[in-house]
Amino acid sequence: MSYNSAVQEARPVVRKFLARPQPEGVGAIVRRSIGRFELKYFDPFLALDEFSVSAPGGFPDHPHRGFETVTYMLQGAVTHEDFKGHKGTIKEGDLQWMTAGRGIVHSEMPAAQGTQRGLQLWINLCSRNKMVEPRYQEMMSKDIAEAAKDGVKVRVIAGEAMGITSPVYTRTPTMFLDFTLKPGAHLQQPVPASWNAFVYVLEGEGTFSHSRSSPVTAHNLLLLGSGDGLEAWNKSSKPLRFVLVGGEPLGEPVVQFGPFVMNTQEEIDQTIEDFENCTNGFESARHWRSASIRGLDY
Repeated sequence: MSYNSAVQEARPVVRKFLARPQPEGVGAIVRRSIGRFELKYFDPFLALDEFSVSAPGGFPDHPHRGFETVTYMLQGAVTHEDFKGHKGTIKEGDLQWMTAGRGIVHSEMPAAQGTQRGLQLWINLCSRNKMVEPRYQEMMSKDIAEAAKDGVKVRVIAGEAMGITSPVYTRTPTMFLDFTLKPGAHLQQPVPASWNAFVYVLEGEGTFSHSRSSPVTAHNLLLLGSGDGLEAWNKSSKPLRFVLVGGEPLGEPVVQFGPFVMNTQEEIDQTIEDFENCTNGFESARHWRSASIRGLDY
């Protein structure tokens, strides 16, 4: 079984990382692959976390400026609330694409019993977009476009695959594809040659880039080298699930202070001042506390 698009030169795997569990937030566990000390930045991607959290833990009130966060739920649900009154619940298979821009303060807390699992990707914004007004793009699982052919299924979070294009607008040009390959399936997926791209394995084991490569198991991040696409095989007896993410490099300086990502230290200093004084985009933070902090039920 194979699904073939025109990939002339498959991208090689140039680095592999196993994302090990580490504590984050309040009682949460994340497997961080991008944003760790060995891989601080993979232009335009600032972080990739596979997170697990159960009540009463979570990610209480915290700020962002200068980039986008993409939350894609794999299991359970997370309730989101921000200082502008925007709130909602992201359930299994749902997507939230949040442009923090000039400033957001929000919380992300478990909304169901048991363990909530998902991916959160941080995408940098170019200098001219860092101070745009915040924006949300949210899609329920049933509205995310899917296609299947020859044992390969894809959910098109952003970008294009199998002739389907996501409606998500990406200020930094990005593709985000969730693939499931049945045993014996073979995939070729084009990726723009000038973009950086990576694979993160969620379930099963797969062979990437070359049919004789060693199989790669869950929680591994693969950085892809130059070429015009990805080639992958499932030679195992169980389904293989992974995300393929690619983006156009910005090629700009990156200065990061926790949840603030700008181009210069002066801009970071100004951001800290803005946040502490509740000015220049953070005005609503002065008197706001999320329901989780106030001890309310959603």
